[in-house]
Amino acid sequence: MSERYEYVPHRLLRRRVRDIASGVEGVLMAVVNENVSDSDTYEHWMELAYIRAASGREFTTAVANVHPAYDQVQTAAGRRDGRSA
Repeated sequence: MSERYEYVPHRLLRRRVRDIASGVEGVLMAVVNENVSDSDTYEHWMELAYIRAASGREFTTAVANVHPAYDQVQTAAGRRDGRSA
């Protein structure tokens, strides 16, 4: 039987990301090409992203679900709309 997983480089490693499937944000800790089959005769490989949420718990999702999380911080100047005095 071959290895059950291998690490894959990803441009967002150690950055804040959002899982679009669940809406949860966290830090992308690893991307792994993992054999998810439970049989020795058939191998099924998937690229899974491991994300650490603010709670400290890690969860997995498909790599296609991972997008950068952009903070929506507004400054006082950004909130002004020009119509107010």
